[in-house]
Amino acid sequence: MTGPAAKTDASALLRALAARESPHGRVMAVSMMKDEAPFLLEWFAHHLAVGFTDILVYTNDCSDGTVEMLQRLEALGLGYHRPNNIREGIKPQPSALNHAQIEPLVGQADWVLVFDADEFLSINHPSGTLDGMLDDAVARGANGIVITWRIFGSSGIIDWSRAPVTEQYTHAAPPLWNKGWGVKTLFRFDPAYWKLGIHRPTIKNKHLDTDFPQTVKWLNGSGQPMEEYFTFRGWRSIRRTLGYDWAQMNHYAVKSVDSYAVRKFRGNVNNKADKYNSDYWALQDRNEVEDRAILRHAPRRAEIMAALMEDPVLNRLHFAALERVEARLADYRKTEAYQALRDGLVAASAVPITQVEAKPPKARDPAKIAELMSRVEKKVAEKPVSERRNTPVEGWNAEDDGTYLGVADDLAPDGTCDWVSNHDIELPADARVFTPVALNALLKGRFDRRNARNIEGYLEGCNRLLDIGCGIGFVAMRAIARRRDLVVMAQDRRGGLIDLAKRIAARNNLTDTSRLKLSDGKLVFANEPDDMASGLAAYLRDFRPDVLRLSETTHLPPARLATCDLAGIRRVILPFDRDADAENLRRSYNKVLAGKGLVEVVERAASGSLQFDRR
Repeated sequence: MTGPAAKTDASALLRALAARESPHGRVMAVSMMKDEAPFLLEWFAHHLAVGFTDILVYTNDCSDGTVEMLQRLEALGLGYHRPNNIREGIKPQPSALNHAQIEPLVGQADWVLVFDADEFLSINHPSGTLDGMLDDAVARGANGIVITWRIFGSSGIIDWSRAPVTEQYTHAAPPLWNKGWGVKTLFRFDPAYWKLGIHRPTIKNKHLDTDFPQTVKWLNGSGQPMEEYFTFRGWRSIRRTLGYDWAQMNHYAVKSVDSYAVRKFRGNVNNKADKYNSDYWALQDRNEVEDRAILRHAPRRAEIMAALMEDPVLNRLHFAALERVEARLADYRKTEAYQALRDGLVAASAVPITQVEAKPPKARDPAKIAELMSRVEKKVAEKPVSERRNTPVEGWNAEDDGTYLGVADDLAPDGTCDWVSNHDIELPADARVFTPVALNALLKGRFDRRNARNIEGYLEGCNRLLDIGCGIGFVAMRAIARRRDLVVMAQDRRGGLIDLAKRIAARNNLTDTSRLKLSDGKLVFANEPDDMASGLAAYLRDFRPDVLRLSETTHLPPARLATCDLAGIRRVILPFDRDADAENLRRSYNKVLAGKGLVEVVERAASGSLQFDRR
């Protein structure tokens, strides 16, 4: 719709946004910017869409219309602009925070979140809104939410585009990539008690030894309690506190190659001289996982953006900013410097995630930390570890969330992922295949580590292994790589995993089908329609294994194993992850296997699998 009616609707929407109230009071975003005009309206519209009632932006040294756009937004009642007057010797970011600390608007806010212009808050909470997330947080007695970054890369895009940032860049680092675990904190602000910080606020010294720290109850990004140490210090999540179920902070630090060049034109808000180089690009250009969660906000953001563009002043400033930067970029593209930058960044994009290096933090000074610790913090630190630490969040962030994602067919990697050596077997670090926990282990070279280490011992004295539910066949491949006399039939009913297993075998030069056979043939049992080509009876009869390994016991539960003829089997191996799993396996399989003449070798359980040998 265009014309007078559209303008009337746009004006009504902007008036409603200007008058918006939250049941949680004033929920304020505080940011700082330098020459962000081409991206400003999307950023503003997005954060109005998720539910901020107030947005305050500090600027320094702008020359592209950013200040004028913010002034117009303030005139429309949609936000506030303040100049970041910087004293000599102070960096722009800390300077802006010092101003915000004493700004009456911030002091009157109920909830405050400090974040940057290249960061977009994604509300993953079922409500999809700040208000809904705060409803749940307040109901749990919380007064803060610690929101972890997701590092979003270029998605392989090189050329400049006017398309929205959140729609162009939809690929990110894996959730468990700990180099991307910086945080931003949404919290109840009282300037008498808190000093603002870029990642989290800190309690003012005079309140450290009072009862105030005990009133701090912060949740992580999945709505679970943060650990007590974070009340006092820390700016990153750790494995036990990580969570994205409620919220994540999408960090678009690089965008496309051309956008990166534009950022080099104007420098950065914190005056870091070496920030925009190839090393920084390699660190931030992570595209291993597709993540479109933020697009739930796209319709509302687009509606607000369209309303903003109906304002003639914002419209003129927005397009003037785009045309200005595009003209400058067009000139830059003609230079050798641009080509060198482009080539360098494309090369940096090829750096595997396993080889990316981040500058290490400054070394800790234990004596200084001890001196700074308040009485309350020392009391927390003296508690037993079990009382200081949280149980890992259930769900995707649990310690054991399985190995493979629930995708049955299109699992094979597309050639863009890294290959990482795990016990001398190269595996693809493909986030479409592996759960976050499994992917994290793979990236560290620890995939299925205990079974890979011990499989030789479990196969001692045996020469023909039938591995049921083998997944990608990793343990089977590890076994034949170590045992030249071993022959393996590895089966899994998930065809996508077997297809991937074949690629992995080829990658590792394990394609000798006389030694390794990979099959996605189903297991058919006595009470089901017979299919001699794919039934378990056929595997046992034609392959003639002397050892049966149930990598995935759900493929062959006890009742069905009881119907099988195991006369030729000398050994059965049942791997497990936890001691409790071992006990469950014993209760389920002992009787069935004993009835077939196989008894447990109890001492073998210490190596991660139950072993049953024929008497």
